[in-house]
Amino acid sequence: MAITIHCLTIHSIDIIYNPLPNHLHKAWTIRAAEAGKHILCEKPLALNPEECREMIAAARTNGVQLMESFMYRHHPRIKAAREMIQNGVIGEVKTIESAFTFNLQNANDFRYNPEMGGGSLMDVGCYCINISRLITGREPEWVQARAVWAPSGVDDQLTAILDFGDGVLAHFDSGFNQSTRQRCIVAGTDGFLVIRDAFLPGKGKTVIYEVRPGTSRDHKFSGVDEYRLIAEDFMCSLESGIMPYPPEDAVANMRVIQALLHSARHDGKPVNL
Repeated sequence: MAITIHCLTIHSIDIIYNPLPNHLHKAWTIRAAEAGKHILCEKPLALNPEECREMIAAARTNGVQLMESFMYRHHPRIKAAREMIQNGVIGEVKTIESAFTFNLQNANDFRYNPEMGGGSLMDVGCYCINISRLITGREPEWVQARAVWAPSGVDDQLTAILDFGDGVLAHFDSGFNQSTRQRCIVAGTDGFLVIRDAFLPGKGKTVIYEVRPGTSRDHKFSGVDEYRLIAEDFMCSLESGIMPYPPEDAVANMRVIQALLHSARHDGKPVNL
């Protein structure tokens, strides 16, 4: 039986997915941009806003597209939740509650390494920031956080408050020191939405629980692969020229991450943005 092996050359690749640890995002994204490749880069885009801007500049200079890989945003359930909120199903949004935690028992994991951009906020808390910004459609005016620190110096557990102004607040917790928990609850003046397994729902059927005074309703969604969806959406954006999430969004998310870490390291002192 003959076996044919197909070898790809660098010239036959159009898009690079950068899944490396956080501290390697900048260098390899810039190298990919200089090679003329579009880049879908894992979250968070870099270690700080300045690195994000350097990556964006490299992409622009070389005529390629760059997008941060928050795959949950491409799930039909999240898109539906945003539409429900925008259509006033729960009235005016007042509170966004979210959480993303899991039990990381390997002390040698790169997520515990500060030089590699470790910490629960950088790894999973960034999702909670992102979904809060996504739902409100704006940036927080000030933030505040308290943390429990791991021996390595990164946050093992962090709880945060984001004030978006006009009476809209978000609060979340992230952590490596507790059982797996992920959710998002959006509460408004006329009801609330519950999104369980908000960020990693798997490929099975999913639900949005809509609760209003005297009534409740389940909005069901067929199973999908959100990783495939983000890849497809990115490829479609290259053809249309319209990015669903421009890389500047990653800069804004990183600014909040940085402000929360500053607050946590200064006994929870609020930080204006």
